[in-house]
Amino acid sequence: MKHLLLATCLLALVCPVFSQELYVSTEPASNMATHSLGIRLENQGYFNPSYKNRSTLEVMYGASKNLMLHGSLYVSDYYQGQQHFEGGSAYAKYRFLSVDSVQRHFRGAFFAKLSSINNPIVNQEITLEGDNSGLQSGVIFTQLLHKLALAGSVSYLHAWDNRGGYDVPSANAKNAIGYTLSSGYLLLPKAYTSYKQVNLNVYAEFLGKINPGYRQSYLDAAPAVQLIFNTELRVDFSYRLPLYNSMVRNTAHMYLIRLEYNIFNL
Repeated sequence: MKHLLLATCLLALVCPVFSQELYVSTEPASNMATHSLGIRLENQGYFNPSYKNRSTLEVMYGASKNLMLHGSLYVSDYYQGQQHFEGGSAYAKYRFLSVDSVQRHFRGAFFAKLSSINNPIVNQEITLEGDNSGLQSGVIFTQLLHKLALAGSVSYLHAWDNRGGYDVPSANAKNAIGYTLSSGYLLLPKAYTSYKQVNLNVYAEFLGKINPGYRQSYLDAAPAVQLIFNTELRVDFSYRLPLYNSMVRNTAHMYLIRLEYNIFNL
């Protein structure tokens, strides 16, 4: 019975056999299990020159095997002397391609994100995670090869004026191209015997953006470590290191700490 339950769990993709796809700074083309709920608490911050940080509450829902929905709320002191509520965003991802075989698969998904933010616009980077109101849409592809997962994405971002009378400055770009390349590797366990085993994943992610026509761009490396306990509780640690940068932004040299709890089979 124990082996039967484990096999069923693996086939349902509830156990973290593909946990190396749970990237820290990006999303994979795969979705969370159908009718499952994820709750994330996240903190990001930087020293430039004083310490600033942002906290995010995110709720995720697996609506079907092909559709996943997210909703996020943001609080930070990036643009104020104290923590204040900045606004929120909604995200949807639709998986349109699945090519599966034993311990490997190739998947593709479309995604879109909308945000409504109440902050002054002082950076050249367009980011919908608390800084800009706007729209982002793109495509993601993920390849799983046993313990190694690779993913890449490209997206278009459009910013509009923030709430509170904060307009996009005339010298700022309103359109941007984002791109990512991510790899994840499952270090532990060496072999699965129980869904209660702790998973240890390591990641190398590369995050870039370009403001066309403005000669503004950057590329960051974002190494990360991830622990998953009892398939339900996930802990992420990441830090961004600029490889090159010609853009005014908050995200350079930024740490990320995240706790995520998942409830399956609602």
